[in-house]
Amino acid sequence: MDQAGTLRKIAKAGKGRPGPGPARPMLVMAITSGKGGVGKTNVVANLALSLAKLNKRVLVLDADLGLSNIDVLLGLKPEYNFSHFLAGKKELEEIIIEGPGGMRVLPASSGIQEITELNEEQRLRILNAFDHIEAHYDAFLVDTGAGISSNVMYFNAATQMSIVVITPEPTSITDAYALMKVLSIKHGRKKFQLLVNCARSEKEAKRVFENLTTVAGRFLNISIGYLGHIPLDEKIPMAVRQQKAVVELYPSSAATSKFEELALKITHSMTSTEIEGGVQFFWRHLLDAQAAT
Repeated sequence: MDQAGTLRKIAKAGKGRPGPGPARPMLVMAITSGKGGVGKTNVVANLALSLAKLNKRVLVLDADLGLSNIDVLLGLKPEYNFSHFLAGKKELEEIIIEGPGGMRVLPASSGIQEITELNEEQRLRILNAFDHIEAHYDAFLVDTGAGISSNVMYFNAATQMSIVVITPEPTSITDAYALMKVLSIKHGRKKFQLLVNCARSEKEAKRVFENLTTVAGRFLNISIGYLGHIPLDEKIPMAVRQQKAVVELYPSSAATSKFEELALKITHSMTSTEIEGGVQFFWRHLLDAQAAT
């Protein structure tokens, strides 16, 4: 069965709306980058929507303190964010908003900075709230900031999977290497997944991957998997200008096809017996790491 047939078959099983009772812990993944401007948030938005089309219940945490917040990218207008939850003014379910295709977005943004100054009551509030909603989602995507700041490091170290987004530009490759180096040496992260964005061809993307893995294999004790590439597609900036995901606005585009392939690969990871923990593990790990500093 071809990819389109696979998508249709999975979509018939349901509409991807949150409901209780996953068979296993949700997959918690960080989408990250060594530098800004590589299209990371755009990857998060389109991957989330592609997963939702595969009947996966998806929650996105906007943990990027930069300007490219996912709510802006998708034309969403959240009334509340994570800081309202931390202050006890709103419950977690009240600040989560619905995006295209039934995906959900947790606008964190400015509230993320406050995590470094939580008291015990707030820490327990987070753990209890996420324990309550975990059964309603299959995948938890964390849109981290770019670079090697402490927040970026903590979010990556707490997840089950780190997807590093790079472009063929030399500075992007160099900064991605630096990111993986710091995560490996200081936080013990030894496995990474690489996604090459804005590639002119599959050949160029694989060359970028091979060059990076060669250097990493020589100097770092890590393994890097190849998730594929997203092509340099004029439909992507056109969708961004309209504050829509390219997957939603241009379903027949080359970029959409690759995002759907990526979603299928991630879906396969969700059935892996290697997946352990879940969103509780994520928050405990994150909170413990930040409390230790």
